[in-house]
Amino acid sequence: MLRVLPILLAVLYALALYRLSAWRTARELDARSSALADPRLKAVTDRLARALDLPGVRVYIYEIAPVNGLAAPDGRIFITRGFYEKFQSGEVTAEEMASVIAHEIGHVALGHSRRRMIDFSGQNALRTALAMVLSRLLPGVGVLIANGLTMMLAARLSRSDEFEADAYAAALLTRAGIGTEPQKSLFGKLEALTGGAGGAMPAWLLSHPKTAARIAAIEALEARWQGVTR
Repeated sequence: MLRVLPILLAVLYALALYRLSAWRTARELDARSSALADPRLKAVTDRLARALDLPGVRVYIYEIAPVNGLAAPDGRIFITRGFYEKFQSGEVTAEEMASVIAHEIGHVALGHSRRRMIDFSGQNALRTALAMVLSRLLPGVGVLIANGLTMMLAARLSRSDEFEADAYAAALLTRAGIGTEPQKSLFGKLEALTGGAGGAMPAWLLSHPKTAARIAAIEALEARWQGVTR
């Protein structure tokens, strides 16, 4: 029992940390966001809503400069002010913005926030267990190796979530009559829009898949759907 106690404590600590982080995120979003009220974007979000048999899709603007979209743990969908300004300047189309919103809806619908909580707790326990074992075998560097391995695992799980949300968005956009071309074209713009963040990092350390892999996965879905409908 004493041997597993540190692991159990690590799991409980991770759960508490995740809950605290979710609470802080909600407070931050409440304080720095407002409902999106743009008729051009409402036209495309209404198409998504009809495809989902919903009365509407509510989207909020998060008042920060980086280009991003996010799904809050409470299920709300946000685009950042920086992303919205790219739309206003004509760098991003309404349909491309719809693909971002559809992607974030996918995170909510697929329960990724809850999965992240479970994954985070498991990763914290794994880190603790590995550190205990490796520190005995490799004093001084065992903890560093344990941290590196769990970071790689976390990145892999995050990429899996992104692929799943991409697939959900592709299906939703297709059902809404928007199609996947805006989704793929936005991926082609993302590196420039975000300043090329992560472009030089190895794929196995990235929390998001490489652009080419994301586009290839969507095209594989399209080929599969075409094969089914023929």
